[in-house]
Amino acid sequence: MSHVEDELTSQPECWTRVAAEAAEHGRALPAPGERVAIVGCGTSYFMAQSAAALREGAGQGETDAFAASEFPRGRAYDRVIALTRSGTTTEVLDLLDGLKGTTRTTAVTADPATPVMSAADDVVVLDYADERSVVQTRFATTALTLLRAHLGLHTDAVVADARTALAGPLPEGLVDCTQFTFLGRGWTVGLANEAGLKMREASLSWTEAYPAMEYRHGPISVTTRGTATWALDEAPEGLAEQVRGTGALWVQGTLDPLAELVRAQRLAVAVAASRGLDPDQPRHLTRSVILTP
Repeated sequence: MSHVEDELTSQPECWTRVAAEAAEHGRALPAPGERVAIVGCGTSYFMAQSAAALREGAGQGETDAFAASEFPRGRAYDRVIALTRSGTTTEVLDLLDGLKGTTRTTAVTADPATPVMSAADDVVVLDYADERSVVQTRFATTALTLLRAHLGLHTDAVVADARTALAGPLPEGLVDCTQFTFLGRGWTVGLANEAGLKMREASLSWTEAYPAMEYRHGPISVTTRGTATWALDEAPEGLAEQVRGTGALWVQGTLDPLAELVRAQRLAVAVAASRGLDPDQPRHLTRSVILTP
């Protein structure tokens, strides 16, 4: 079993633990009404997209998401939350350093022995969700579960759905597809982006991700036999029929969207195995991007 496969199967336990601890971290997380930005790189950026949409949708306050390198330095926030598994990513550390003394910052990390511990004003350490694989799975979803629980949006049903996602078979014919498109709506657009990234990282697959309503505005033109189009959330009316009409395989998510992401992680590992690839060692990638002057 690869590290990533072992780590992704532990997600229900990680989610249960972080949800139980969420109240302990309340002072480090945004209060209702605060103007908040959530930042990250790669997978963490996509989790930031989902978390921001959830918070603003819950009426907790204006919430934006940015890649750490694209943070608008001239914009005022009450708090900036940085999601960083390694705690060493250059763009995140540079941003936190630049915000010192002007904006309250919180880092959510997996490693308590890294520079981010002193770079942020508040720190939440999820060391039990750390990973050996370069490819992120459980840290990202555990960090998002923390923020969902803080908003009162996490339930035991989410964990039950994750267990279902791990136990059930993948849709027939899915592993044999050559192109994968993931669709989301609202907070699940970030999850769709992350599903696509997992497929690219672990299995070198051609993948795309879009807001579901945008799929008709051009991307569907490349959909054909050998394409799998997976809606992680409820699909717009008529879209499934349009996709099937192209000859593509349509997959409609029926579980909590975060659990659907777990199924997509499993797909990435399965496709990697079918192609003789090591999903723990994606080419050209490292655990953290650390830039030297």
